[in-house]
Amino acid sequence: MCGIAGTVLRSGAGAPPHIEEALVALTHRGPDALAWHEAGAAAIGQTRLAIIDLVTGDPPITNEDGSVGVALNGEIYNFRALRDRLRTDGHELATTGDTEVIAHLAEELEPVALCRALDGMFAFAAHDSRHGRLVLGRDRFGKKPLYYWPGPDRFAFASELKALWTDPAVPRRLDEDAIAPYLAFGYVPTPRTFFEGVRSVPPGHVLVVEADGRVEVERYWEPPCAGANAEPLDLSLREAAAGVRTRLRDAVERRLVADVPVGAFLSGGVDSSAVVALMATLMDRPVNTFAIGFDAPDFLDERPYARTIARRFRTHHEEFVVRPDAVDLVERLVWHHDQPFGDSSALPTFLLSELTRRHVTVALAGDGGDELFAGYERFPAAVLLHRLGALPGGTAAMAGLGALAGPLPGGALRGRVGSAQRLLGRARAPMPDGFLSWVSYVPEPARSELLGGAADGWGLDHHRAVWRESEGADFLNRLLDLNLKTYLLDDLLPKVDRTSMAHGLEVRAPFLDTELASYALRLAPSLKTRGFRLKRVLKAAVDDLVPPALLHRRKRGFGIPVDRWFRSDLRAYVDATLGAPGARVREHLRGEALNGLLAEHASGARDHGHALWTLLTLEVFLRREGW
Repeated sequence: MCGIAGTVLRSGAGAPPHIEEALVALTHRGPDALAWHEAGAAAIGQTRLAIIDLVTGDPPITNEDGSVGVALNGEIYNFRALRDRLRTDGHELATTGDTEVIAHLAEELEPVALCRALDGMFAFAAHDSRHGRLVLGRDRFGKKPLYYWPGPDRFAFASELKALWTDPAVPRRLDEDAIAPYLAFGYVPTPRTFFEGVRSVPPGHVLVVEADGRVEVERYWEPPCAGANAEPLDLSLREAAAGVRTRLRDAVERRLVADVPVGAFLSGGVDSSAVVALMATLMDRPVNTFAIGFDAPDFLDERPYARTIARRFRTHHEEFVVRPDAVDLVERLVWHHDQPFGDSSALPTFLLSELTRRHVTVALAGDGGDELFAGYERFPAAVLLHRLGALPGGTAAMAGLGALAGPLPGGALRGRVGSAQRLLGRARAPMPDGFLSWVSYVPEPARSELLGGAADGWGLDHHRAVWRESEGADFLNRLLDLNLKTYLLDDLLPKVDRTSMAHGLEVRAPFLDTELASYALRLAPSLKTRGFRLKRVLKAAVDDLVPPALLHRRKRGFGIPVDRWFRSDLRAYVDATLGAPGARVREHLRGEALNGLLAEHASGARDHGHALWTLLTLEVFLRREGW
């Protein structure tokens, strides 16, 4: 795991670029080494977190004659097979790690074929001086970040935005149009960012900067969506469960390859428990596991569930408790994200990563299990409404349900009651608009009031465009596809990447293994949910590993108790930031609407904790940037 950065100057733009300052800005991602490769008007480099090949793997990495230089952030899991093939073809490799295989493959393969040959989590840059070409590739799900700026006299890229800005030629201009999508999603959807002209390479895409300065972005992979772009698998529950078990075990085994200590995040949920259980069967020593929880009487503490798995598999288990004073970390969270980020679970993930890094350098996690196997209650709820609307008289029934939502007391917006209220309130909304209303951090109508009646802008159009990509598939499969390309991509994966790399910790996600994901996404919807029984096939695949009490307990989120904290321990902090007359968000949003949210939440009339957290990180961002 590393940080990468580079610059390619246009013809006649000046001396070769120097990128040391950009790399220094990324040393938290790779504290073990820093170096770069220069070739004429191009320079690419990386900071290194040494995981594999501790002796010969430091940058810069090139092919035999130095004509191709490579910088890699991430891991290539099939690098050993690729090395064997390259050697058979006559290539001479100087290292025993994974970065060098990209340099040699780039000699033989065109950019799209190069990316398709790699299995892993990665963002890489390969500069080929023979063709004067820069190739940027990002992994299939977008586990590793990759930003770029195509300027008039140069092309710059980096793992994080802060590294781009070490070059004074790269502008740092706020994109006002990003605020509305941010309120809706809690992030700015890929490929756009909070900054004008700065973009993110989409997952499963390769970007090529040609010698004449042309920039081309091409897709090399997209998630299979059974019924849309892939044939569904016709399997029984038992057959499908056996296939999931085999592929999950293989995925875990691939992610145990390291020359440094490896551990695992453990929440006590099905996904992380399954990963830890399989690690225990594959390792010749006890697994190091790490959990985090809350001493909050009105909030679920998952540490007891994690201890159940830790005892069962005799792991070396460590725990951490999050307390309200941890909100002081919000400044650091915004610094590491470089943009506002609305998901409050970034805070416990940051602390969990800090605890974990004291003991190991690599941690496996259960991310992706809910996305592949339909682990959120909103999935079957949306299917239920979809089916109801298709029945004779369904439209009238939906109207009645929508009307029913209004009289529910505002203070009831908690747990399943709150979920039901959000669901019923948008019962007649077409997909994917209705689905967005259930996952928004700042829900309607508060969002509209804050924006002064303005629409959600391009963010909702983007959401609809992603939805249209899966036309022809089963409704549940379409929801999973939408979730993969939005929430997983721009919320869950950046959260884990930024909070773990803040501490130089590499987190690997077995569920997002290419083979496992491609298999799971083609399974019939009935194998994933039946009514509100979630993740059927995954639970069947690991029912001998995970105790029934954990296997069948209700899915809970990994947030922080913001509703209570913002009314008690942190009320003064919120009042001094968002409530201050000089709050920067008031220059972009309606102050009267913000005051209303604060007052309703403080009185207990409604729970606006997640909305206020979203606005709080926006406020910190605006203050930090001076806007």
